[in-house]
Amino acid sequence: MFISLWEFTVLAFAAFRLTRLIVFDSITEFFRQIFLEEVVEKGEMYYVTRPGLIRGFIGELISCYWCTGVWASALLYLSYLYFPMAAAPVIFILAIAGAAAVIESVIQRLI
Repeated sequence: MFISLWEFTVLAFAAFRLTRLIVFDSITEFFRQIFLEEVVEKGEMYYVTRPGLIRGFIGELISCYWCTGVWASALLYLSYLYFPMAAAPVIFILAIAGAAAVIESVIQRLI
């Protein structure tokens, strides 16, 4: 299916925001803690996947920004393709938040 440049841009910002939400934001930390464990060694903190087939797989997925981005993009695109009325509001909210995050980052670098 062909999508316009506008749709692509909106989906790109939405995927960016959803990916950051899953991988980095504190609001989803409770979700990440199910699959990842914090380890502190020599004053540095990092995450390791919890044991188990499913927990380990999801832990590997959400600890990799690029991997999560691919799956988030696929989820958003397929949702938009097959359930446009339900997906569009969520996608637009994520896209607006993503664009706002980019603008804020630019402003922070300028100030």
